[in-house]
Amino acid sequence: MSLPVVALVGRPNVGKSHLFNRIIGEATAIVSEEAGTTRDRHFGEADWNGRRFWLVDTGGLVEDSDLPMDSAIRHQVMQAIEEADLLLFVVDARIGVHPSDARIVDLLRNAQKPWLLVANKVDDPASTDFYEFFRLGVTDVYPVSASNGKGSGDLLDAVVDAIPEQEAEESEAIRVAVIGRPNVGKSSFVNRLLGEERLVVADESGTTRDAIDAPMRYHETDLIFVDTAGLRRQSRVDDGIEFYSTLRTRRAIDGSDVCILMIDATEGLQNQDLKIATLAWEAGRGLILVINKWDLYEDKTDKSSAKFRKEAIEKAPYLEYVPFLFTSAKTGQRVTKALDTVLQVQEQRLRRISTSQVNDALEEIVNRLQPPQAAGREVKLNYATQVEVAPPTFAFFGNAPELIPEHYQRYIHNQLRDKFGFLGAPVRIILKRKNG
Repeated sequence: MSLPVVALVGRPNVGKSHLFNRIIGEATAIVSEEAGTTRDRHFGEADWNGRRFWLVDTGGLVEDSDLPMDSAIRHQVMQAIEEADLLLFVVDARIGVHPSDARIVDLLRNAQKPWLLVANKVDDPASTDFYEFFRLGVTDVYPVSASNGKGSGDLLDAVVDAIPEQEAEESEAIRVAVIGRPNVGKSSFVNRLLGEERLVVADESGTTRDAIDAPMRYHETDLIFVDTAGLRRQSRVDDGIEFYSTLRTRRAIDGSDVCILMIDATEGLQNQDLKIATLAWEAGRGLILVINKWDLYEDKTDKSSAKFRKEAIEKAPYLEYVPFLFTSAKTGQRVTKALDTVLQVQEQRLRRISTSQVNDALEEIVNRLQPPQAAGREVKLNYATQVEVAPPTFAFFGNAPELIPEHYQRYIHNQLRDKFGFLGAPVRIILKRKNG
């Protein structure tokens, strides 16, 4: 399930970035007394009362200005309005109603998106008059102080009431996000799988701006392929379209079951590829590495694919548990094998091991290598069980879980994989104290 998007909009220097940092809980947006500090878009994941959403900070909206920077920010704010599920219109309660505020209200009403008016800098509600903002024709004004947090709880209650409910989809279709850097052949790959030109393909990098759903049926199973815009390095996400492409890709990963990471064989495995792979892996999604343009790989031998895989695992050891496919979207070489691999990885991701099997495995693990003993205290693992699927998660119970070092946890993880597989699926281990 992809998370809703909530965007902060308003004039420059009304405290949007302060409020962003307050809600996210960390200082991720640049805050300055100078108007117009926020130029690029910033986004982060927020959580309130168990409801998660993306929060987007935007630059200050300056109407009737022909300055290039103001025009660029205005274009990006329009992108924010188009993308958001809910808008928070932030105003400065100390200054009161500004002529630009009324024009922004007209803009929001024309956008026909739900929005809330947030009066910031109300450090002391008893001495700050925020009621004049009702002149803008709103039924509610939410007074807050981004600097000290006053009123933020009431605002967030209203936010979670206004954003769409995240309900589990009834469809049993497997959602497959095709992710990767720009211009590695994602759209061509999906088109080859679908057998038709459903997606726009061009030589120009970054043709795909949005995440596009493309359904198909394979071996009596419904698959939905999501072709996403390429994820660039953060420093290169320097315009509104690129920013929202990045945000949509993150949402596509969140809403997927399996991610296919496309890599350009002619460029090799880049650091950005590894960052994207880690995003999917840490999100608990199944992962497949597709090395595209394999037909263009220079000096190829029958050992080239094994060498490529070995070098990738040396950079990121968890890739040892991920299937690699060496394909060509242009020629169709081994492309359809990706469909079988998707089904296999999803089956592994949903696999459940019985408690008796898990405890048999634990007995073998401990007999082979006992947990390191702490000074003056015996450390034991007594029993274990699988507590979740998607991704497979195992709880191990013992007398002193906090004393089990990380290297022994890796040993447990590797032994579980040796016994049960879980190809392409992350495996998570939780250590808990035994009751009694």
